[in-house]
Amino acid sequence: MNPEVQAAIPELEKWIGRKRVVHDEIGLTSVQRAAATLDTDPSSIKVGDPIPRAWFNMFFPDICRDSEIGPDGHPHKGVFLPPIPLPRRMGAGRRVQIMGNLVVGQPATKTAEVAAILPKSGRSGNIVILTMRLTFETAGAVIAVDEFDAIYREAVPAGAKSTKTEPNLAPTKCEWQETVYFSEAKNFRYGAVTWNAHRIHYDADYARSEEGYDHTVQNGGLTMQTVTDLAVKHDNRIITGLNARLTKPIWVGDTVTVYGNRTDDGQSCWIGDKHGHLCAEINVSFD
Repeated sequence: MNPEVQAAIPELEKWIGRKRVVHDEIGLTSVQRAAATLDTDPSSIKVGDPIPRAWFNMFFPDICRDSEIGPDGHPHKGVFLPPIPLPRRMGAGRRVQIMGNLVVGQPATKTAEVAAILPKSGRSGNIVILTMRLTFETAGAVIAVDEFDAIYREAVPAGAKSTKTEPNLAPTKCEWQETVYFSEAKNFRYGAVTWNAHRIHYDADYARSEEGYDHTVQNGGLTMQTVTDLAVKHDNRIITGLNARLTKPIWVGDTVTVYGNRTDDGQSCWIGDKHGHLCAEINVSFD
């Protein structure tokens, strides 16, 4: 195990169970910006309207002062998240339960809890997996619980590439499929709506030289949102949750194919990139 991580474990363990509450008015303009980013007519959104169930995570940004932003564009470690002593961070997966809707103009809260911190060693080196549990409430009721995993990795040596695993081919047998273009503008707008300034999503020089990626990295939140919304489009039932796993980076500006099959309790979806490689698996639950 990385000696710095080993030394930090006692302090990191104190963070487990720590909670903070974020308030959001779910204002009309904020919802309209989110809708426009997802190619929905913003003028169709009115105060008092229920928001599509799967959009809850586009609100409640963690707002910090500019002086609290670190070199990677995230808030400094310890401002909102535990001070894990590894420099590179990327989303890996989510497990979501959805019980209701946010409402335009109806105040709501997000309670963010540090659920687990797990140091591991593997082929890609030393990593730490941070699991956060987010509980969303409005009008006295819980409308969603979202657990997400973020993987922290060691620095990439100067001039080296980020460690890669051998990609798997994406299956092509499906009931429906759609082509999606993840444009630079859409990636930027999603980052603005969600207050995400992680530089790997817009700074190509940083992404290559500091984190070892080939290009700027598509925002994983937008990837999961896009697939979830397509699953909703291809189903007539009510969405109740999702389970997502990101397996390979998608680059900003890429065109991908989203595939889906209807199941007894939902939609089994996945993404293939332009090379046919599997990039994500997302199972969306319906009732």
